[in-house]
Amino acid sequence: MPEQKTLTLGTRGSALALEQARQVQQLCSKSFPSYKFEVKIIKTTGDKLQSASLASAGKTLPKGLFTKEIEKALADKEIDIAVHSLKDLPVELPDELNLAAVCKRADPSDVLIYRSAKWVEQFIAANPVTEWSPGQPQMRGFKKNISIDTLPENPVIATSSARRQSQVLHIRPDAKIIPIRGNVATRLRKLIENPEFDATILAAAGISRLKYRIRNDGTLTGPEAPDGIMAFRLNPEQMIPAVGQGAIALEIRNDDKTTAEVCDKINHFPTLQCVTAERAFLSACGGGCHSAIAAHAVAMGHKIKLRAVSFETRTPKFVTESATLREADQLGRNAASRLA
Repeated sequence: MPEQKTLTLGTRGSALALEQARQVQQLCSKSFPSYKFEVKIIKTTGDKLQSASLASAGKTLPKGLFTKEIEKALADKEIDIAVHSLKDLPVELPDELNLAAVCKRADPSDVLIYRSAKWVEQFIAANPVTEWSPGQPQMRGFKKNISIDTLPENPVIATSSARRQSQVLHIRPDAKIIPIRGNVATRLRKLIENPEFDATILAAAGISRLKYRIRNDGTLTGPEAPDGIMAFRLNPEQMIPAVGQGAIALEIRNDDKTTAEVCDKINHFPTLQCVTAERAFLSACGGGCHSAIAAHAVAMGHKIKLRAVSFETRTPKFVTESATLREADQLGRNAASRLA
């Protein structure tokens, strides 16, 4: 019996990255049962810079924070397919590599995460302040279905994303932004433990893939969700997602016909066309993954609608454009030209 061919999927080692790689592994194994698909963890620059603010990327941080080392392993043939969160993948790829496929997109929305008013009331009652000092923050909690525009005055929101920072301040000029890093579980714990900020923002796709759920009463439940956490899905028309948010990307070598065949089989064409439009917009704007630029495309039949914004200029500029699925790249470039 011939030896089973093995293909290696390269990924970061975070819980979310591993879950995404496992999903890709399952899709590949189902479509190509004669192949064996293994997952290899590769540590990236971004994993080593957990204390750095992503809002500084492109200024004090290198590009390709979460992809460079994986791409090198791919080019060096240490792995056969690189699995990325598409929103982390730069629009300019190495000459010898290409974006071969995109899995069906999960919910691209952002989610506002905050403390429950009832939980805060109970926590304060059980932990009364015995000695108050000037400037000491008061922990705040809120009711269900609170959004950015309905938060009480002077909200403090923790996010290190330039895109999220810019949109929050556009919606709420009275907001204060502070940086935060870490995986989903870490950020949830920081929210509970730190009265210095009122809320944070996470990607809906990420929390869903990690098996967190938003109940009808607004409570966030999950494997590492602390008591007292609430969540509200933000309207993507108001808080425009990051380019590629919610999509898993597969990157391969240009000359590898085997992996090209695998990727072609599991590619989701409507999603690929939508993210192609978004990435074309970002590229034409001259921005990178961590720029204050957002774009979200939706496939409707044989057409795509793209809504985007750039905060790279003093005054934010919004644009909405439509085209056919086959015109995705040009759609993104046309939208960017309207911002000039």
